[in-house]
Amino acid sequence: MKILNRYIFGQFAKAFLFTSLAFVFLFILISMVEKLDKFVDKHLSIMEIAHYYVLSIPSTILITSPVSALLSSILVAGRLSASSELPAIRSAGVSMRQLLTPFITGGIIICGINLVNACWLAPTAFTGMNDFEQQYVNNIATLPQNNRTLHILEPGSRIVSLQAFDGKRLNVGEVSVEEFSGSHLSMRIDADSMRYDRKIGEWIMQRASTRLFSGNNEELTVAPLKSIKLSLTPHSLEDLNLQPDEMNILRHYRYLSEKENAGFSGLERAMVKFHTKIALPFASLIIILIGVPLSAKKKRGGLASEISITLFIGFLFLGLQKTIAIAGYQGIINPMLAAWLPNILFLCVGYAIYKTAVD
Repeated sequence: MKILNRYIFGQFAKAFLFTSLAFVFLFILISMVEKLDKFVDKHLSIMEIAHYYVLSIPSTILITSPVSALLSSILVAGRLSASSELPAIRSAGVSMRQLLTPFITGGIIICGINLVNACWLAPTAFTGMNDFEQQYVNNIATLPQNNRTLHILEPGSRIVSLQAFDGKRLNVGEVSVEEFSGSHLSMRIDADSMRYDRKIGEWIMQRASTRLFSGNNEELTVAPLKSIKLSLTPHSLEDLNLQPDEMNILRHYRYLSEKENAGFSGLERAMVKFHTKIALPFASLIIILIGVPLSAKKKRGGLASEISITLFIGFLFLGLQKTIAIAGYQGIINPMLAAWLPNILFLCVGYAIYKTAVD
């Protein structure tokens, strides 16, 4: 049985590598047809263009892995069935569960690799791609955050305005904090600069001027140093310019936690993206349960039929995943459910097909 498992696993691994490379080259070719003229207009070198497409590989593999896994399982199981090897294996007492073992093993390995990819590699590569596209494709000059004036709503009816954030030194340039009582301004603090003290978890303002407003009266105090507790942290400042796709899983979790603790709403899109980073890698494993039992019987049409079935099921899954994600973005369904529902539906379909093949 071990020899059979190694044989099937080897065939599946080769097929998956081949189909993954094919999809990567296909996606790169389609992208080049669309963007090559813009690259030429910008006088980019071959190495710069190649670097951009290398950065696109992690996200492409992540998206196409379910289709590649399905196509590989259908091709390998279909080839065994067409060559009468599968009936011989089944007649030797090998059950469908045992036949699935090498495919499931391959699916678990793919799932593990894609978890690392989705949670760490793809976000890092996406950041490089996004910067490249803004500069050379969309003709948008990336404006550094340290040249922007940021206005941030804090809990307790406070508005923080700041400039010139230095992430390495945990330092902020000019800053003002306005606190409101209803619609009336009750306090305003202006400071030349502000730095974050990790030991006490507070911001330290330099040359801070505090104005307290009461009716028509104003009280002014000036202090060389003034500490202030804000929900705003250096990490959250760094995350302000990042898209959810650019955050690794730990940064994404911290971003959501800080926003929720600060009372921010409208986080559904970021929450769906967070859960999708975990859910999508499992799709390659789940979808194998459909491919192997589906190809366990001989059918007309041969290779063309198998490829057609694969493309239909694979892109049906991707379409369903995108559609349900949009519902999650709009708050129609729970963000976690929006990320996992396609996997749950296809797991049910795969189990039904598996039971039919067993019977």
